Amino acid sequence: MRVATVLGNRPQFVKAAAVSGPLRERHEELLIHTGQHHDTQLSAVFFEELGLPAPEYSLEISGGSNSSQLGRMVVALAPLLAELAPDLVLLYGDTNSTLAGALAAADLGTPVAHVEAGMRAFDRSLPEERNRVLTDQLSQLLLCSTRSAAAQLALERTPGRTVVVGDVMVDVAYATRERALARTQTLERFGVGPGGYVLVTAHRAANVDDPAALERLVALLEAVGGNLLMPVHPRTRERLERHGLYARAAKAASLTDPLGYLDFAALLCHARAVLTDSGGVQKEAYLAGVRCVTLRESTEWTETVDAGWNTLVGLDAGAAVAALARPAPAQRPALWGDGHAGAAVVAALEDYAAG
Repeated sequence: MRVATVLGNRPQFVKAAAVSGPLRERHEELLIHTGQHHDTQLSAVFFEELGLPAPEYSLEISGGSNSSQLGRMVVALAPLLAELAPDLVLLYGDTNSTLAGALAAADLGTPVAHVEAGMRAFDRSLPEERNRVLTDQLSQLLLCSTRSAAAQLALERTPGRTVVVGDVMVDVAYATRERALARTQTLERFGVGPGGYVLVTAHRAANVDDPAALERLVALLEAVGGNLLMPVHPRTRERLERHGLYARAAKAASLTDPLGYLDFAALLCHARAVLTDSGGVQKEAYLAGVRCVTLRESTEWTETVDAGWNTLVGLDAGAAVAALARPAPAQRPALWGDGHAGAAVVAALEDYAAG
């Protein structure tokens, strides 16, 4: 079986790291990196640290509006997929790279397998939500992290075969946890100690592209106070500088360059809590047993909220302060499988290919 895997950003590199190894043991995989994340610390370093094979093809498409970026990706992917003639196109998550891969494959009549299918925040104003819903509609094989995601696909009468495989990010978190916990030099580098800081990430368009929302984000950091450590996404940095908010943000939090997977995981595992608008970081925090406060009004990872480890606050500074003051729950049930999702994905691909 020849599989073309299309990916383009940090969470997808993490997810693919769980699948590429077992997939390549028995089949041919060709990695296509769209270039959506082109910064070294958001891209190449993840391949190095997680043992993900270097991409066979790099399209170097980044920047621009969502629609512009999506269009350029489809234009580049269509002839490449036609040339490669894969038996199946494998996609992860909810990015422009994911939807572009689905659209290009659909035009060629090539089957699509979507890892993380069925997850819903129930907010179509989010580009990520639209990307995921549309990709699910175009997929022949829907690989779900949870039974509730599979049930959602049934409610939507989504065509395609649905298989619950667990969450591939669990595989990577389990495999790297000991290395992350032992990476105390990362804490020393930033002058922080275990439990003595809050880790912050923010990059979603709703929070950083609109100047008013960005100002509310900075005001929230100011209200939270304390020892905040914030690796800054290149897009967020550019917006802060453009709107004259960088100095305020730098006063409210210790701003750093983007980090590789292991450095970030080390900081996350040892943090008192995390403030984030990232879907992937919400999951990583739960797996690490770290309280999460999410800077969004909705999340596709509702089970983390139901378990009490994640609180949705949007950009409400008061709600963020209150959420950070609450203790973490006593229980943390397993939500996404046993750390063997990568093998389950490969088995589902083989079963589909066998008809």
